[in-house]
Amino acid sequence: MMVGSLTGVFLSTLFICGGLHQAATGQASDAPPQRPHAVLNAEQVVQNLVEMNLERAQALHGYEVTRTYRVEYRGFPGSRKAEMVVNVKYRSPATKEVTIVSATGSQLMIDRVFKRLLQAEQEALAAENRSGAAINAENYAFTLAGFEDSPGGSFYVLAVEPRTKNKYLFRGRIWVDAEQFAVARIEAQPAKNPSFWTKDTKIEEVNMRVDDFWLPAHNHSVTAVRLGGHADFSIEYKDYHITDAGSLNKLSSVAEVRR
Repeated sequence: MMVGSLTGVFLSTLFICGGLHQAATGQASDAPPQRPHAVLNAEQVVQNLVEMNLERAQALHGYEVTRTYRVEYRGFPGSRKAEMVVNVKYRSPATKEVTIVSATGSQLMIDRVFKRLLQAEQEALAAENRSGAAINAENYAFTLAGFEDSPGGSFYVLAVEPRTKNKYLFRGRIWVDAEQFAVARIEAQPAKNPSFWTKDTKIEEVNMRVDDFWLPAHNHSVTAVRLGGHADFSIEYKDYHITDAGSLNKLSSVAEVRR
């Protein structure tokens, strides 16, 4: 029962990350980041983000990556942990070939958490699931919370509120790259508690630039369980290789027009 409830949390987290992955892919630039000539409002930022999401989804035809899944649960009825390494080959629009390289630790966690996550990810590729988790005005209300300049770039910070209590949506904040209009970071909680047995889930995702695209670098979630336990779950991504991609044409024109 306990593992089943934790699996529900992780499945919800994975669907959220799937939506973020689509939103985060973006064209890279070697030029130093510059603050926009005029700060955009939330509606303009989201419009740019949605337009660039569409082009990025059309341009990214294939990639390969190595992922390392880790989970550690401490609490009743006992502590468990596990790790699994997989190679993933993605092919647009909805094909992922997953090869398990290694799996260590609790077999229960491997079978009922990691393998269910992989199965859920395949289901998330369905068009209706992608649209239901997409970061857009149909699924979320956005408020401009600020603008941040840093050595790593300039970012619009948006407060995000789901329009429905869907367990595959989230509430929190997203950081949108001001030049690339891609989600660079997210800090959030699920819009709907996925299980009675959980009290609180905090989710963080960080994305990185890979060739001409931004892709997930790290996903992390921490969940408090009603019986006093805590579950810590993460996915690390490394060794990306873009195997097939088209060109991005809208980035410059979209950024200039919306300023």
